[in-house]
Amino acid sequence: MADETLEVWVVDDDQSVRWVLEKALRSDGMNTRSFERAEPLLAAIEDGEPDVLVTDVRMPGMSGLQLLERLKRRFSELPIIVMTAHSDLDNAVAAYRGGAFEYLPKPFDIDEALELVNKAARSDGDQDLAATARRHRAIPSLIGEAPAMQEVFRSIGRLAGSSMNVLITGESGTGKELVARALHEHSPRKDRPFVALNTSAIAAELLESELFGHEKGAFTGADARRIGRFEQADGGTLFLDEIGDMSLALQTRLLRVLAESEFYRVGGQTSIKVDVRVIAATNQDLVREVAEKRFREDLFHRLNVIHINTPPLRHRREDIPLLLNHYFSEAAKELGTNVKVVDSDAMELLSSYDWPGNVRQVVNAARRLTVTAPGSVITTEDIPLDLGGSADPQRASNDWTTGLAAWAKKRLAGGTTPLLDEALPEFERTLIREALNRTRGHRQEAAKLLGWGRNTLARKMKSLELD
Repeated sequence: MADETLEVWVVDDDQSVRWVLEKALRSDGMNTRSFERAEPLLAAIEDGEPDVLVTDVRMPGMSGLQLLERLKRRFSELPIIVMTAHSDLDNAVAAYRGGAFEYLPKPFDIDEALELVNKAARSDGDQDLAATARRHRAIPSLIGEAPAMQEVFRSIGRLAGSSMNVLITGESGTGKELVARALHEHSPRKDRPFVALNTSAIAAELLESELFGHEKGAFTGADARRIGRFEQADGGTLFLDEIGDMSLALQTRLLRVLAESEFYRVGGQTSIKVDVRVIAATNQDLVREVAEKRFREDLFHRLNVIHINTPPLRHRREDIPLLLNHYFSEAAKELGTNVKVVDSDAMELLSSYDWPGNVRQVVNAARRLTVTAPGSVITTEDIPLDLGGSADPQRASNDWTTGLAAWAKKRLAGGTTPLLDEALPEFERTLIREALNRTRGHRQEAAKLLGWGRNTLARKMKSLELD
């Protein structure tokens, strides 16, 4: 195909998106054809199909996912890229299950879109996942539109038809169990048990019995046979949180179960066969733990078949308003009260806060402010010091340097140094995000706004983990 001119069709009801893609594709030497709706494309494809199709999800009439389903029945080898401004887990999973080559959230980087089109054209077209399609249930608390969360959604979507072991890493409170539940709910095992166990919450001497069960009389206090978590999860998924805290002896037993799919209860003489998908999670650096001989390398490789990283909230600040609004709504339901609304100044203040406890801290903050804020609208005066509020609301100012000075004072009072090591990366991340938002993801234009060259922007984004 390298010697031929690629034919790329675009379906989107947004004229500006069509124009941008057409211009970029033609500049890259491709032929393009655009459609405002799915129905005219279905008529046109009867006379010849393109090499690659790019379609929006939400359009008048037939949706992009319906179009995907219809085309995959007749043109199973046609690579289809699905794009949407309404980026969520359900759309990502539905796109991959429907046979999409890739899922592209808007706003997208033009270079990324071109790279995907070229990659799709080189593919063998064997993307038909219809045989594994199942109805899927939403995990509404797994929320995010930031690029880092879109990558999590993509990973879940790609794994929808498999039962491979997965290792989830990320800071405490970033939603690792939510990702594990989503992986289970969108897998062939969704109708079987999902069993979760926090291995660090159970005393080491009891964890073996918790995992594998025990026979009556196996040890003092074992008055009856106990079924362990592996047996409870047979046919389904076992989620092992904080796997990095497990003792080496227990790691050895776990490795055997993963390798042979069988084990013995504590005090038992008969081996028990199980069919369990293991999803493990940790906030530790397991590569370092392996290097320092605190975690078995062979177990690490057994668990790390697929790796998903859940990003900290400070690396996806654009999702903070979404999460706050969602959890204020949930808190109102729990407490039987009206939903609190956050005004723009308060939302800006909360969005600039680092949220060291990540999403878990957002959940608790929403409950707390629902109870403590006196009115129906939450203002900056309602935000306590430990959530980034000001001790003296009268000193609040739109001058960002005032806020920066307050932040520096707070860090210095707490003994945090050097300040620039923490401040400069966040300063650059913030300016890069805003420039990219302004240019709808176009890197060259964003670089101009920042006063950089495009290569400098690309290098900075890589070093700051913004890709």
